[in-house]
Amino acid sequence: MRKSKMEQLELGMSKLQVVNILGSSYSIAQKEANATDTIEVISYRNVPFDEEFYLFRFKNNKLEKWHREFQPIYKEIKP
Repeated sequence: MRKSKMEQLELGMSKLQVVNILGSSYSIAQKEANATDTIEVISYRNVPFDEEFYLFRFKNNKLEKWHREFQPIYKEIKP
């Protein structure tokens, strides 16, 4: 994820605004709705670093928070 793109993000942005900055190659990680709120979490891989990804949480279509996670890398141990 390019630093220049991440610096353009602000809490409260709509999902469309975020996608316009980061691109449409995301995955939907979570979607739920209750009586008052709709929650959606989308995920972007940090290509070429496939073990690193970002999660963006939208509440009622407004960016509420985001964070970066790392997927563990397991190496095969040969006897």
